[in-house]
Amino acid sequence: MESYRTMEISYEPMSASALLLRFGQRMDATVNAAVHAAAARIRAASHLAIRELVPAYASLLVRWHMPAAGFQAPPRHAWWEAQLRELLRDLDRQAEPSATPRTHRIQVNYGGEVGADLEQVARHANLSVDEVIARHTAPEYQVAMIGFAPGFAYLLGLDEALHTPRREAPRTRVPAGAVAIGGAQTGVYPSELPGGWQLIGHTDTRLFDPADSERPCLLAPGDRVRFVAKEGGA
Repeated sequence: MESYRTMEISYEPMSASALLLRFGQRMDATVNAAVHAAAARIRAASHLAIRELVPAYASLLVRWHMPAAGFQAPPRHAWWEAQLRELLRDLDRQAEPSATPRTHRIQVNYGGEVGADLEQVARHANLSVDEVIARHTAPEYQVAMIGFAPGFAYLLGLDEALHTPRREAPRTRVPAGAVAIGGAQTGVYPSELPGGWQLIGHTDTRLFDPADSERPCLLAPGDRVRFVAKEGGA
């Protein structure tokens, strides 16, 4: 497995006030951990006027504040790249973000009307439904990124035996709370959306609340998630 020390970070201008840091091309836990470690280090650098950090699987968007019109010219991308390179040059010494990640337990009703693809996942994996549920609830998943829709968390850590291709024909409506598998990923639909992932269950946990101005998304990049089979489910 690649270490932080051997990881080459590339820097790509995205706008007058943003750089995209690329850590690789793989959907890999080590690469994603480096992304979150870098975000934590940049966030803690009080001398940099950071506006926003947007982590993804293998990249990190860094946006900075622009000076008001009529004031000094904004630093060039080269200046920001030099600052970030210096800040991250020994990233391997910080194996995890400094803050303790939050862990969420999400109760799931496996199967049923919403989890209509559970048996298909079991057939694809050559497992029983009970074995699929056991394997899906066994890992502690890491939130790699938020994307696709507000509150939709892409989770790393799915048992390889459960990797299942997306549906050939996506559904036009997937209900909020649907727990699903898409390829090597698993996640929960935070609201009613179209989607092509395999639906294996449902949770009543609310992942996105637009009325909550402070924290509308329950899950954040770097958080941990444990799925718990609700009694009386499949």
